[in-house]
Amino acid sequence: MISDEGARLGAEAAHRLAQTGLYEFEAGLTEPEFTRIEREYGFQFADDHRAFLAAGLPVNVPPEDGQTWSRPWPEWRGGDLDSLRRQLDWPVEGVLLDVEHNAFWYEGWGERPADAKAALETARRHLAEAPVMVPVYAHRYLPAGRGSFGHPVLSMWQTDIIHYGLDLADYMHQEFDEARGEVDDTWNPRATAPFWRDLL
Repeated sequence: MISDEGARLGAEAAHRLAQTGLYEFEAGLTEPEFTRIEREYGFQFADDHRAFLAAGLPVNVPPEDGQTWSRPWPEWRGGDLDSLRRQLDWPVEGVLLDVEHNAFWYEGWGERPADAKAALETARRHLAEAPVMVPVYAHRYLPAGRGSFGHPVLSMWQTDIIHYGLDLADYMHQEFDEARGEVDDTWNPRATAPFWRDLL
């Protein structure tokens, strides 16, 4: 059972995306499908993310002539398992890339080992304790967690992480609504996921 507020936010996000007319939708994920996905990948969707995906799955648009195929929406139903695993691993792998090649080190991990391999292994061990981030669209993510909702959507590119929405419904407005206008001064998202929020 998901929370009423999580269900409301997820339904509002689905409604906002549908109103743009940019995507077609398949039937939403069923409870058995959620159970299979969460067991297969070892996380639980946040309540609003679950409600969004239960309302309808956005369909990736086939490319026009001469364009490469892009699948920004995770294909939770029938998608390639390796592709989904890469999307789930993207945030951690991005941080590890910056540790290995760009001298990134998070102060909460203590002193950086002098040996590059040891530094990478230390970072990997700490990242295994960070909240799992679940792809929403391309490199936009929400924290996992049944019983949680209302997290800001984060755009994650290695250690370059920014807010992309106050919550899932606001994200659909910010990302896809051409009539959104300028972001006003009261737009002040607060990331909630430990570790990841410190990279903002």
